[in-house]
Amino acid sequence: MSQSYDRGLIEDFGRWREFSAGMWAWVFHKFTGWVLIGYLFTHIAVLSTATVDGTTYTTTLQGLEELLVVRFLEVGLLAVAVFHILNGVRLLFVDLGVGLEAQDKAFYAALIITAAITVASVPTFLGGF
Repeated sequence: MSQSYDRGLIEDFGRWREFSAGMWAWVFHKFTGWVLIGYLFTHIAVLSTATVDGTTYTTTLQGLEELLVVRFLEVGLLAVAVFHILNGVRLLFVDLGVGLEAQDKAFYAALIITAAITVASVPTFLGGF
C-alpha cells in the first residue's frame, strides 16, 4: 500500500509564508545564478558585434548606454552579482561548518549589504541622466 501526501494546490501562495530564511536564500541564490547566466549570453552577443568592425561595437555600446532602462538594468545586475557573491561566501562557510548557528543572520546581512552597495551605486550608474 502506498502513501500519498496532500501538497496543496500550486496556486496556494500561503505556503510561501512558511519558507525559512534558508529557503529564501536558496531561492534567491538560484534566481541570481540564472540571471547571471542570462547576462553572460547577452554579454557575449554584444561582444560578438566587435568582430564585425570596431565601429559597430562602439555604436552598439553607445546606443545601449543612452537608454535609461539599460542603466537601471546595470544597477540590477550589480545587485544580483553582489548578492550572489555574498551568499556564495555564506554557503562556503556553511560547507566548512563555520557559523552554522548564524545562517539566518548571515543571509540577512548579505541582503542588507547588497542593498547598501546597490543604493550607493545609483549615482554612478544614473549620474548622466
